[in-house]
Amino acid sequence: MSLRFKVVIPARYGSTRLPGKPLLDLVGKPMIAHVCERAQEADAEEIVVATDDERIYQTVTSLGIKAVMTRPDHQSGTERIAEVARLCGWQNHDIIVNLQGDEPLIPPAYIRDVAAALAGQTQAGIATLAAAIIDPEEVFNPNAVKVVLNKNGYALYFSRAPIPWERDRFTQTGGTPSGKMPYLRHIGMYAYTVDFLNRYCRWEASALESVESLEQLRILWHGEAILVKTVAKTPEAGVDTQEDLMRVERALQLHR
Repeated sequence: MSLRFKVVIPARYGSTRLPGKPLLDLVGKPMIAHVCERAQEADAEEIVVATDDERIYQTVTSLGIKAVMTRPDHQSGTERIAEVARLCGWQNHDIIVNLQGDEPLIPPAYIRDVAAALAGQTQAGIATLAAAIIDPEEVFNPNAVKVVLNKNGYALYFSRAPIPWERDRFTQTGGTPSGKMPYLRHIGMYAYTVDFLNRYCRWEASALESVESLEQLRILWHGEAILVKTVAKTPEAGVDTQEDLMRVERALQLHR
């Protein structure tokens, strides 16, 4: 049976560092258009942009892409995805990939990878991605979220700290991984079933997610499994600043 999945792209106008980010021009078209193209290249059966801004809604619909106006008071992107699923009348078993609206360089294969990983098992209602950390300094970078897996590829824990902590090695060397166990960086792309989203929205927040500022820890705290698919490398970073915008534009120009 062919892989079937939907893509929802949350796109907010209000960005502290880069206001109007989804509508900023990249090689002649708004950034959100490039993100939608990545979803199309991944062969998603349905693509929906979720926004709380009329300007983004009008831009997206003018491109022939479906857009949905969502409430502005959601506490997380996951809650916004759940609202889209309700508004669209999707079924409990449907698979939804959450693709961020500021990721125009995401490989389309990764979108399919996370959907296929979720579709290929029955233990979890959510799947995500990770890649091996190549630069040892990244192990100690709190902006690089690490994940540790069990033998079946399900997450044991996510942290901004260096996990696993090599007690003797780090004490002796001051912080150089031994290489005995590959360190994995979490890639924040998720696939969910609609049924999982409905459960998630009923859960209370946990102290763990507050301490680490990692929303996915709520899922582990409530005793649910997260499947982690390992991919070849961490994708290009998304757009948060003007410098990011220039970097991404150069990359897109190279691929034209």
